[in-house]
Amino acid sequence: MAIEIHPLEQFQIERLIPIHIGRLDVSYTNSALLMTIVVVLVTALLVLGTRKRALVPGRWQSLAEMSYEFVADMIDTNVGHGGRQFFPFIFTLFMFILFANFLGMIPYSYTVTSQIVVTFALAAVVFIGVTIIGIVRHGFHFLRLFVPQGVPVVLLLLLVPIELLSYFIRPFTLAIRLFANMLAGHTMLAIFAGFAASIGLCRPTCSPSSPASISATPSTSTDAPSSLPLNLRKTRWISLPPK
Repeated sequence: MAIEIHPLEQFQIERLIPIHIGRLDVSYTNSALLMTIVVVLVTALLVLGTRKRALVPGRWQSLAEMSYEFVADMIDTNVGHGGRQFFPFIFTLFMFILFANFLGMIPYSYTVTSQIVVTFALAAVVFIGVTIIGIVRHGFHFLRLFVPQGVPVVLLLLLVPIELLSYFIRPFTLAIRLFANMLAGHTMLAIFAGFAASIGLCRPTCSPSSPASISATPSTSTDAPSSLPLNLRKTRWISLPPK
């Protein structure tokens, strides 16, 4: 029995509600459906977790508080206490990507973050936001980010283009990193699952009449063929029934 494996079919975008505005296709697809489900689940988790606000937290409140504290500690460690004003945006982005990746692991669902359009949009929003905040806070001194201190002037001709290139290429590297991880991981899972299914369905079975179930023992007889050697002329082989 042959099993056809198509690991890339899980990334195909399908139109659920066709919508066209002129020549622009803005149909509601399975990707949009999963993103809607992600937003609903994240909202439900936070609403259920903060509804009672008990001193002794329950399950939902503990889960919401753990998510809050994890992102808050990450911001304090990497940005400092001054980065708390950006907590709502970072927390929203973190929870969206987390739930999107979790839903993508459910069989027959859709992995939103496996589309480079989605990951690039998220990376572009972060890149543009960071650039605007840097210019607003530091003015033209923000350009000193591309000029390392204590470097000879001769080396600046080489280092400044490298710093500019590494800065403006960040949205592409961030988008490709998440997209490639999700695409490669789910493709490998589909291939390995197909191999496991093919091995389980195509495993050979041994019937009682197969040659492997026939054993032989020698038995002495006087009517052995004369063409055999002298030491085997009185030996005849018979097949025993299987045990």
